[in-house]
Amino acid sequence: MKTKYLFLVFLWYITNTLSAQKVINGAEQMDKLLPLLEGKQVALVVNHTSMTGNTHLLDTLVASGVKVAKVFAPEHGFRGNADAGETIKNGKDIRTGVPIFSLYGKNKKPTAEQMRGVDVVVFDIQDVGARFYTYISTMHYVMEACAENGKPLIITDRPNPCDYVDGPIRQKDLKSFVSMHAIPVLHGCTVGELAQMINGEGWLAGKRKCELTVIPVEGWKHGQPYSLPVKPSPNLPNNQAIALYPSLCPFEGTAISVGRGTHHPFQVIGSPDIQLSSFRFQPQALEGFDKNPMYKDRYCYGNNLRSLPAPKGFSLKYVLTYYQTYKKMGKADKFFTRPQWFDILLGNHTVRQQIIQGATEEEIRAGWQEEVEQYKKMRGKYLLYEE
Repeated sequence: MKTKYLFLVFLWYITNTLSAQKVINGAEQMDKLLPLLEGKQVALVVNHTSMTGNTHLLDTLVASGVKVAKVFAPEHGFRGNADAGETIKNGKDIRTGVPIFSLYGKNKKPTAEQMRGVDVVVFDIQDVGARFYTYISTMHYVMEACAENGKPLIITDRPNPCDYVDGPIRQKDLKSFVSMHAIPVLHGCTVGELAQMINGEGWLAGKRKCELTVIPVEGWKHGQPYSLPVKPSPNLPNNQAIALYPSLCPFEGTAISVGRGTHHPFQVIGSPDIQLSSFRFQPQALEGFDKNPMYKDRYCYGNNLRSLPAPKGFSLKYVLTYYQTYKKMGKADKFFTRPQWFDILLGNHTVRQQIIQGATEEEIRAGWQEEVEQYKKMRGKYLLYEE
């Protein structure tokens, strides 16, 4: 009897421990979402990451009797298989017949015409926590459209898989679609928290405020590791790529390939111009990754980062190492192939000049630390989860 009792207690403990650890995204909490959509014409801002278990949110809502009038799709499209920067066309979902409108290309913000007939908008997209990842820029413009057209916005929140506060704050004159907000490279927010910040700090055009409801994640807190069940974009296929992405993305403004056109993007780096080691890779046209990568069909020599520890935050060590290598070869002037793009990605004019002048990472980081501390204080007002 005592053994049976102990077994039941143990079973209860295991069951409740596993239950407590289970992460339940906002979109999976139908008891909270469906009442907000009942009897309304709904627009969804979704892509391939918008899953409720094994089912897409669109299919889940339609099966629940929700009237989904239209879908707005971000960069990479509704199915998430378009290359970075590729033009996305409007279309129709084959399964449900719901019309799809692209929010990438010339039309980055829903128009007044597109918002007509919509009662409420639901945003459910998995972010990775980096300022230059454009899903949060799409969210900004959706918030503006909702504010301008008097439509409420519901954000079904998801965890931040790269949950750090690090990197330079974006300077005012470097605002772009990859740097919409005066936040660090790693902003340390979920999309729900960031939306509250955008509203609270008056960052929408005309300092308008969007009528906002956030359905928080259950079972997650800041700093808790989170592995994405679906790759968030074609070139971020796993946890290692996501962890390295913030530190490697600035290479997009240089002569260094980040492995686009391989099965290990943002995990291998190199160039045909150098040979730091015997490791090499050959970018090729790869469906589902990149169809026209940098250095296509050429061997690049550099580093394999697939099994090495990734930075816990943002690091300049990779860029500094490769710049110094180019400098030793007498090719320093060939490194920053797109200097303006490098500055836009960093959100900072000074960093590139400091690299050229030979500053250390510690010296460069000192230049943005005070602003980051100020940001952290401001960020604290909008947090939904325990740190």
